Amino acid sequence: MKSSRRNFIKQNAKLGLSAAFSLSAGSSALEKFSTQYPPLENEPIIDIHQHANYSGRAHDQFIAHQRKMGISKTLLLPSGRPVVTASTHEGFANGLQAKAGGNEVCYALTQQYPNEFYFGANEVPDIPEAIGEIEKYLKLGAKVIAESKFGVECDAPEMQEIYSLAQEYDVPVLMHWQHEMYNYGFDRFYKMLEKYPRVNFIGHAQSWWANIDKNHRDQSILYPKGKVTAGGITDSLLSDYPNMYGDMSAGSGLNALLRDEEHAQIFLKRHQDKLLYGSDCNDGVGEGKECQGAQTIAAIKRLSASKSIERKLLYENAKKLFKL
Repeated sequence: MKSSRRNFIKQNAKLGLSAAFSLSAGSSALEKFSTQYPPLENEPIIDIHQHANYSGRAHDQFIAHQRKMGISKTLLLPSGRPVVTASTHEGFANGLQAKAGGNEVCYALTQQYPNEFYFGANEVPDIPEAIGEIEKYLKLGAKVIAESKFGVECDAPEMQEIYSLAQEYDVPVLMHWQHEMYNYGFDRFYKMLEKYPRVNFIGHAQSWWANIDKNHRDQSILYPKGKVTAGGITDSLLSDYPNMYGDMSAGSGLNALLRDEEHAQIFLKRHQDKLLYGSDCNDGVGEGKECQGAQTIAAIKRLSASKSIERKLLYENAKKLFKL
């Protein structure tokens, strides 16, 4: 098992280096691609949650995917470096458990396409280099510390150092909540919201969206189905704390919209100033049933009670929160 984990780490490291190299060595190919598949100029949409090299997806395929979805601006969320620590589950979660590219890869892609991409900053929290690495990219202009997808207590000292850094640089922190896997202690996270009122936190993933339901009791169920009773932990955090936002990306966000569409309409209206569109999908299609990100856009458009709410969810909230 240890040998396979070491190989996994090496492969991720090579992936990051090769991806960064391809941006410089293959710039002419990407430039040719850019003229072949120009960006769309329809109503703008900001995608706050995507990854470079997601599941090995090539850059040209990724760019085509985003343009096909109609995305105007994309926020690239990097992984931390590949290491064997408790927070990466001894290497299992390296690359955000998705082969996602790190800070260097996201930054390089943003420099190549400055009109379409912004970048975040990230690092494995329980290593000595964490704060220095994150701050390096914040100084370069990172818009968010994300994606925080590590096996740590949400109020651990190393996480609070990151929250303090976010406060200093006035950027949000996006957290992946997954029961007994990533960011432990969801039920007491309100204490961090109170301790760091100047930091805007963005909730994401299975446990975040499962807990829109007041009756969600079994936290091991990550994609609950059926009717939703308003007043769950997530619902309350969005209502009670001005520095709490929600990321509607991934299968968990789409499931929350589709499991009870009547509730979803009310939920979107109630939290219209606190919710943000993200895709977080690794396909190469960018449309139809094969693309979860495209399905989420369609659901938001269908379930928004007004055009004003739709534009907030797909564009205006993100523009304001990330100062784009």
